[in-house]
Amino acid sequence: MKLWEKHTPLSEEVEGFTVGKDRDLDMYLARFDVLGSLAHIRMLESVGLIPPDESTSLQKELKNIYEEVCRDDFEIDEESEDIHSHIESLLTKKLGEAGKKIHSARSRNDQVLLDIRLFLREELEGLVNKIREVFDLLQSQSEKYKNHLLPGYSHFQLAMPSSFGLWFGAYAESLVDDMITLKAAYDVVNKNPLGSAAGFGSSFPINRTMTTELMGFETLNYNVVYAQMGRGKTERIVAMCLANIADTYARLSMDACLYLSQNFGFISFPAEFTTGSSIMPHKKNPDVFELVRAHCNRIKALPNEIIMMTTNLPSGYHRDLQLLKENLFPAFKSLHQCSEMLLLMLSNIEVTEGILTDEKYKYVFSVEEANKLVLQGTPFRDAYKKIGMDIELGLFSYDPKSLSHTHEGSIGNLSNEEIKNQMEKIINSFPFDKVKKAFHQLLE
Repeated sequence: MKLWEKHTPLSEEVEGFTVGKDRDLDMYLARFDVLGSLAHIRMLESVGLIPPDESTSLQKELKNIYEEVCRDDFEIDEESEDIHSHIESLLTKKLGEAGKKIHSARSRNDQVLLDIRLFLREELEGLVNKIREVFDLLQSQSEKYKNHLLPGYSHFQLAMPSSFGLWFGAYAESLVDDMITLKAAYDVVNKNPLGSAAGFGSSFPINRTMTTELMGFETLNYNVVYAQMGRGKTERIVAMCLANIADTYARLSMDACLYLSQNFGFISFPAEFTTGSSIMPHKKNPDVFELVRAHCNRIKALPNEIIMMTTNLPSGYHRDLQLLKENLFPAFKSLHQCSEMLLLMLSNIEVTEGILTDEKYKYVFSVEEANKLVLQGTPFRDAYKKIGMDIELGLFSYDPKSLSHTHEGSIGNLSNEEIKNQMEKIINSFPFDKVKKAFHQLLE
């Protein structure tokens, strides 16, 4: 069944090419197509386009279909072009003419738009919860290892003293900013496009505010042309927020690969968390971090892929947009897997103690020694020159136990509680409870 089918049969080659991977990818959207139809039917009844008895029958059958969709053995019939036509076919087989009425006042265009918005909204919620787990672990490790020093680097050269407290805490705060962009993406997603039809609205007296409230959206895309233009733009914005998180994960993974190497030796892991070599018995490879880095770098390419796929498209719907699902949808699973592996690895990390007692790291204390002279009254530029000369002449001496950093966000004052408060404020701004309540009411 095709929602647009008339009398002329479509070429099998054209059908295969145009349907593409839609049946597989629409499995991501199946639950949301049912939920959208439930809201749409209740609205159609309210404006007199479906009589109450038919509305009741349709809602009851849709709830049965929802239960089927939630089971592992649910499949889209090969005779159906997509999830939308499959559900309409199921309703028509069960209820006859009434099943054909659910498409009134909507197009497959705004139906797809709605399904994708509902899907993205739920996936973003899942991502928020997973990022919070990684954030909490990073903060916990930051506190646990706040007194374990390690050398800081700039230009890959020894710079100044750092600590594992700072290192773990830096990535925790990075996730705060990533969460801000995730909230921005969620706000864009959380607008109802249903009722825009093919992108030009409907002559039926529909109530778009009603469906907005029924599905727990914060607001709606008012302009029907822009609602359709939002497809592609919404995916790009979401992809950018995924790329931001992926960038944080990739950089952390690169650090871990460096720190695990024998040249650094800052961290280690139990043998069961590293892999070996087929010919070198001593190897303990950081394969997990290397794969996380690669997966995340691929996700970082997503925004550009979507930009290129939507380049030079005018307003209105174009079949190019169908392919966006192939790129974006699997990225959520990939990012979840990377999150899980980082949780596993960072929970089992072993930190080397006394790193900065090694003679080769003594110059990381050069700034500390210059600052001591400043505290004694020497102008900083003179102190800088004196310490530099001592280094050149081999006279430099230092005290690794005399560190005294007290300002916010420094070695001695990590400000983890303040960072935690920022994260909680952002997470609490998501309207997850409102969405859950709306769906519960649709299905009860």
